[in-house]
Amino acid sequence: MKFLDGDWLVKEGYSVKYAANVYEASLEEGKLTLYCPFTEPIHHPGQTLDGGILTIEVTSPRPNIITTRLINFREDRRSHPAFSLNDTHPAVIITENDSGWTFTSGKLSLTIASGDTIDFSYRYDGTLVAHSGWRAKALITDPQGVLHVSEQLDLGVGEKIYGLGERFTNFVKNGQSVEIWNRDGGTGTDQAYKNIPFYLSNRNYGLFVDSPGDVSFEIGSEKVSRIQFSLPGQEMTYSVIGGGNLKEILNTYTDLTGKPPLLPDWSYGLWLSTSFTTDYDQKTVMRFVDGMSDRGIPLSVFHFDCRWMKELEWCNFEWDRDKFPNPQKMLSDLHKRGIKVCVWINPYIAQKSPLFIEGAKKGYFIHRKNGKIWQWDKWQAGMTIVDFTNPAAVTWYQNKLRNLMKQGVDCFKTDFGERIPTDDVAYYDGSDPKEMHNYYAYLYNKAVYDLVAQERGADQAIVFARSATVGGQKFPVHWGGDCSSNYPSMAESLRAGLSFGMSGFGYWSHDIAGFEDRPSPDLYKRWTQFGLLSSHSRYHGSTEYKVPWLYGEEAVEVTREFTKLKLSLLPYLKRMAQETHESGVPMMRAMVLEFPDDHSCEDIDTQYMLGDDLLVAPVFRKDGTADFYVPDAGGNQAGKPWRNILTGQEYEPGKWHKQQFDYHTLPLLARPGTNPCSDSQSSCGQVEREQK
Repeated sequence: MKFLDGDWLVKEGYSVKYAANVYEASLEEGKLTLYCPFTEPIHHPGQTLDGGILTIEVTSPRPNIITTRLINFREDRRSHPAFSLNDTHPAVIITENDSGWTFTSGKLSLTIASGDTIDFSYRYDGTLVAHSGWRAKALITDPQGVLHVSEQLDLGVGEKIYGLGERFTNFVKNGQSVEIWNRDGGTGTDQAYKNIPFYLSNRNYGLFVDSPGDVSFEIGSEKVSRIQFSLPGQEMTYSVIGGGNLKEILNTYTDLTGKPPLLPDWSYGLWLSTSFTTDYDQKTVMRFVDGMSDRGIPLSVFHFDCRWMKELEWCNFEWDRDKFPNPQKMLSDLHKRGIKVCVWINPYIAQKSPLFIEGAKKGYFIHRKNGKIWQWDKWQAGMTIVDFTNPAAVTWYQNKLRNLMKQGVDCFKTDFGERIPTDDVAYYDGSDPKEMHNYYAYLYNKAVYDLVAQERGADQAIVFARSATVGGQKFPVHWGGDCSSNYPSMAESLRAGLSFGMSGFGYWSHDIAGFEDRPSPDLYKRWTQFGLLSSHSRYHGSTEYKVPWLYGEEAVEVTREFTKLKLSLLPYLKRMAQETHESGVPMMRAMVLEFPDDHSCEDIDTQYMLGDDLLVAPVFRKDGTADFYVPDAGGNQAGKPWRNILTGQEYEPGKWHKQQFDYHTLPLLARPGTNPCSDSQSSCGQVEREQK
């Protein structure tokens, strides 16, 4: 939210009160409380009248995290949904002297100055990493009379900001205005399906705003030398997270909000979808499966998108028997071929669905304040939304899915969860509707993931989700939403995935060859390479089938080669998944995450590291040209070349390279001194051998 008019003025219709200084402080075990008057420092008792104070509480939920709560008027928070955080109540050190106060948790300390201004300085292991100074903490009233709490941290020279969820805009967030508000807006705008109020700074700190509400970030876009974040309401809680590098910060952040779990081995293989509105039935499905088998393409998962159910009845969780007369036999046949089954669902119940009356009678849907069921006609006629704040509704919804799992379904694509209303809405547990808008994704995906874990075991639990909020990394996998079938959209998808990984999420996928439109054979092959070198790989589309033989014989060859390549990397991928599970560091990593001291890596968003040792640079041009940067591995491998595991060619580190690649190759480079194929029974040179 922008409220200033240049350096000196406030926008018309807005009013601002800045916290002036620390007038008084109190110390107790584990908490430092500060009382800060607005507008100007208090120098005599008469100034304590009619002015108001900002109460600031400083605590620590875990070592190396310092949490600040800014309070105007205290609110009853019982109706507000809250992120599930792992608070260990660590021992902290609080000291006071003539110059102010110091609060220390682990290696992170916050020094707060006394005197006539407020000054917060955060140091990790003695090094200044973040600072909040003059006119940073404020109360803002907008033209509608809504109060917002706002804070600003300095944005230093050369400082760059990353993360804030799966964002399709520029990978470096400097200069951007970011609203943490889940929207179903495709991949071509500044809207996002997965908004996370957490960012990483290359100055080695992270910032987490602990609210599922509409947090607004201005990253050098209001005051160019500051990062501003604000939230409507009477209070805001945020945490500064310190670490020796970006990976350590992610580790600490995911210690707080949850670690990504391990996933079943089969999930790393190729997923094939029926696509969205394509016409398909049981014969179509088996024809696709036979077609993949006949062409020697290993298939791990077959996905049924929405038309496995009868149209106008999404969701009824019943197979359309006109198209699928014997679904249990079909699922059994797929399992006999070693193929897992995923089916599309969402949390919306159409009025024509037989479940509508059942759920309505039992009170399982979101209601309006007058007690009537909330409904509208967008997406499905007269549809309503399951209220996951109602435990009975969760059980009811899970039981519908449990019936499908008994038939043979292995997992679910949890689509949607972003168009959650906020006006004239009442939840079963009385939750604030505005804060439920983003938080709904957590409850929805948790309900489905928990069911799969119950029915198949925790080691087999997986969903394929589109929406997310903080903590959603505990319910993987997530995919990138509705992208177009062109190179710019392929690139924006990668940018989003890298930002997502910088936000605490360990796994990520995308619609290979694009969701909208029909891809060209060229794009299909290039996106196939990228997709099968992502943590998870799925062909999916809107109105077009995505089976490779529709895009030419060479597309079949590329699909076969890169599917086998990925399967040959499975031991390596499992090792990297273990690291993701233990550390919160994503499998697909931005270059700056792996090489934080190499300034050339700070802006790169067209290539990535797949785990510790593999550099992947997708080809984004029809002529097959790739521009890619090879970093210096450092340590005892400093100065040594990287090797393309597909071609054997070596590349000098510390420089950019430009080269043309055919459809069977791309820059896929092993870090010097490593062999990602060493644990594999089949060689990662599969592509090279098949060419020969």
